[in-house]
Amino acid sequence: MPNTASAIRRERRVVKQTAVNRLRKSKYRAAVKKMEDLIKSGEKDKIKSFFPDFQSILMKVTKTGTINKKTASRKISKISKKI
Repeated sequence: MPNTASAIRRERRVVKQTAVNRLRKSKYRAAVKKMEDLIKSGEKDKIKSFFPDFQSILMKVTKTGTINKKTASRKISKISKKI
């Protein structure tokens, strides 16, 4: 339990930020899963239309620091090779 006023405020901030990070990470995982499902189904037109959105989602999550830049870059690279 926090004892000082600043620790109490910091705890509130951490709880809010954890919720935001959880949403961002969920969005990231959903995008990766959707892209992998599209690749498995082999629908080339849908893959090509979703790929820019996929990259955008990963870079937005990366920009905020939720995932590492190199992780996002690696995911994009592997997916583009599969395509």
